[in-house]
Amino acid sequence: MSQRVGNTSLAFSRIWHHVDARERVLGRLARSIAVTLMGKHKPIYDPAVDAGDYVVVTNASHIAVTGRKGEQKVYRHHTMYPGGLKEIPFKTMLQKKPEEIIRKAVSGMLPKNKLRERRLERLKIFSDDSHPYEEKYVLSADL
Repeated sequence: MSQRVGNTSLAFSRIWHHVDARERVLGRLARSIAVTLMGKHKPIYDPAVDAGDYVVVTNASHIAVTGRKGEQKVYRHHTMYPGGLKEIPFKTMLQKKPEEIIRKAVSGMLPKNKLRERRLERLKIFSDDSHPYEEKYVLSADL
């Protein structure tokens, strides 16, 4: 029996991956999630085709950063009003919206094209262990 997948429906099928973010370094985790969302781990990878998989991330509130990023990293956004630049430190963001930390890191590592939003829709992030997708994923991946 041949092990070659080729351009079959099996190669294009979307698989659910589970990643536990507890004590994982933010940048390295985001890189591996971005590779999975793009489909670069598949033999049929094409930059213009959206053939990536789903990724479920749990324990986002326990993510780790190296060095002094915990004190120095700042997330900025603008409200589009005059003087509306908002700055949120990493520690505050980790307490209020830990999902956004991973989402912004992965978004920055994806290509800036029309497929980016569609790929980010397949990223499901939860701040604790429980989530509604437990029956879907097959792989508990070491991404």
